[in-house]
Parts: sequence; C-alpha cells; structure tokens
Amino acid sequence: MAELATLARPYAEALFQVAVKGDLKQAAAEAEALAAIAANSQLREFADNPKATAAQVFDVMTSVVKSSHSASLSDASKNLLRTVIDNNRLGVLPEIAAQFHALVNARSGVSDAVIYSAFAIEPAQLADVVASLEKRFKRKLNASVVIEPELIGGIRVVVGDEVLDSSVKARLEQMKVALTA
Repeated sequence: MAELATLARPYAEALFQVAVKGDLKQAAAEAEALAAIAANSQLREFADNPKATAAQVFDVMTSVVKSSHSASLSDASKNLLRTVIDNNRLGVLPEIAAQFHALVNARSGVSDAVIYSAFAIEPAQLADVVASLEKRFKRKLNASVVIEPELIGGIRVVVGDEVLDSSVKARLEQMKVALTA
C-alpha cells in the first residue's frame, strides 16, 4: 500500500533521527512492540471507540508494552506513540516499524533475506547458504527460512526487490514455457 507507506515515512524517519543519537536496538524493539500491539484487533476496537480518549489509548498501550517487555518505553517511543494517537494514525504503526527497520538496516549495511525452502534447513547448511548468498548479493544478510513444500526442491531467496529462484518448481515452469513456445 503506497498510501500507508507515504503516511508512515515521516514518522519512521523522525524516530530514526532521534534513535541514532541513542540506542537503535532498543528503539527498533520498541517500534516492533508498538506495531504488534497496534495490530491487535481488540486494541484497535478500543482506540476507535469515540468514548476512549487519546490519553486512555496511550496508557493502555504503554502498560501492555511494560507488562510484555518488563521495561517502559523510551521518551522517543512515547513521543512517537502520542503523535500517532493524536493524529489518528494508530493503524500505521506496523508500517512505521517496518520502515524504521529498513532505515536501521540501511545504516548498518545489512539486508533482510527470506529463504523459501521445500524442506527444513539445518543450521550448518543455512550458514553455508547465507555465506554464499552474501557473496552473491554483496552485502551482509539477516536470513530467515520459510518452509514452502510446493517448491518441490531447491530454494527461492528474496532480498528486498531481488529474487533468486533455484527451486525445482521454477525450473519446471521454465521447461514448460520452453516446450510450449
């Protein structure tokens, strides 16, 4: 959704500018926690209730973060939350967290990689795959594995907008196209 991304960008950039001066990891963890809470349907229902004040929504969210993470929010995260609530942008928090995460990755020269595999990958094999992918993409990767049995075999790697597909399913599709052309 381009509109959501457009709404989230200024908030994510402002949080990033403040977090760079402090603890980026803590800010990232707090942004993720706020995004997870904001995605909760019960909280959204409460926040959308006209009888609920902005202060009540803020208090509920900060208490949930405190109870689940056993730490209170930093001032930067509190300010972000207040601003988002005051501007009726609570639903944008997940996108703000995603864009903030992208900014942190860009600063550290790291990219997220999703490795789709037909079968589970052992940790030693995963380390080898990630090492070869880092050479291929010429950057450090944070890899996560998603099991997708319909690939039949091989892997499909998505890094940002780049896709490397060496799955059996993709090869069969290529053969099908070549035979029917």
